[in-house]
Amino acid sequence: MTTGYRPELIQRVFIDFISTRLHPFWSLTVPKLRLIARRTLSNDLIALQFEPNRAFKQQAFSSGNSSHNGWHGGQHINLSILIDGVYHQRHYSLVGLAQQPLWWHEDGDKNSNRNQNNLNNSLDKNGFDRDRLDEKSQPQTIVSTITIAVKPQGLVSDYLSKRAALGTIFNSSLPSGEFTLAHTVLAQQASQISKSLSLTPIPLPLLFIASGSGITPMLGLITQALQNGHPVTLVHYNRTTFYKSPLQDQWQQLATKYPTFIYHLINTGDPHTYLAGSRHLNVETLTALKLPLMDTQIFACGSPALLAGLYRACDEIDLPDNKQLRDNITIESFSAIESFDHILPAIDKADEEAVTSEAKTIYLRGRQRQYNSSTTLLLGAESAGIRMSHGCRQGICQLCRCNKISGRVKNIQTGKISNDGYESIQTCINVPMTDVILDI
Repeated sequence: MTTGYRPELIQRVFIDFISTRLHPFWSLTVPKLRLIARRTLSNDLIALQFEPNRAFKQQAFSSGNSSHNGWHGGQHINLSILIDGVYHQRHYSLVGLAQQPLWWHEDGDKNSNRNQNNLNNSLDKNGFDRDRLDEKSQPQTIVSTITIAVKPQGLVSDYLSKRAALGTIFNSSLPSGEFTLAHTVLAQQASQISKSLSLTPIPLPLLFIASGSGITPMLGLITQALQNGHPVTLVHYNRTTFYKSPLQDQWQQLATKYPTFIYHLINTGDPHTYLAGSRHLNVETLTALKLPLMDTQIFACGSPALLAGLYRACDEIDLPDNKQLRDNITIESFSAIESFDHILPAIDKADEEAVTSEAKTIYLRGRQRQYNSSTTLLLGAESAGIRMSHGCRQGICQLCRCNKISGRVKNIQTGKISNDGYESIQTCINVPMTDVILDI
């Protein structure tokens, strides 16, 4: 009986095995990226520009993805990075849109050409020109580079931003993620149904809230939203100054081009930049924006503390018809947090304890030093002038992990209190409940 199965005479996996032995960038099935340039976006963000191989282009721009020209603004890729013989997996948000040049594209093209000319000759002879020939068979609209933005912190991001040589090749996933404008479509349809019928639907107002490197997925999202006619407001919290940074230039260019774009850059250490007189996000911050919050879709990306503050503020705002503002929120977070309903009480309680509890003594056995802390172990050490290993400060990168010899600590993300004995903990998300001894 005919089943319709037609075996491959020469399997693609075998071809991939041979081609990667000829040149590591070649593959029919595995998407790969080659690092070709770096660019500073702000005091703590560096853009990395990659050249995709043919497999990446064919799969990302296949007919199934043609509706959004490769990827949506706000999506991310998963890179596989080899460091000292160990592979690490990390998600990074894509900067910009697939079919459009970034705002620094003229300089970027020059730098890219210069950097590619500086790659060693073996790369050029063994595959660079051949891959260029492959591009000629692709549609002219296909993007020639992939760009991500990283914050030099932690093992992997620090390696990518400082140590990885130009020309280094990484395995990559295809663009994915649901932190996109597609979430606003259903909301807009529902909003239009509840109102009187109109021939021309009114684009929903959008509010983007970010902290630190959480701004990276916003770059493509905001551009796409403005092009689609949405009124856009951006609120970005950061610990460093934005003055005369390429990132600030981008927001100014968009504000000049689109009158419906308003942005607020808040340096948490500079009171002159505060919105509604507060360095943190709260209900006064939201109301000061003077947005029609009932119809506003909110995109947020940042630390758990920022996201928890957003949910608290939304819960304090009363909307008509028993509607809840938190239903308008779409969040992006690469941490392991699954439910903000679960961590809100834990964060609130930890914040309260950090203010009202007595300071505990933290002893660093390896350094024979001690300090007092009523906040997280990491912040307490820094307040005492003691440097400790750290990365993301959000419990994600694990760079601050150390061994606790004795004492009880509380995880501010989960609310879990540790036992009194030997245990591996993260100093950035644990507050002391008793005196603690760390093996540092």
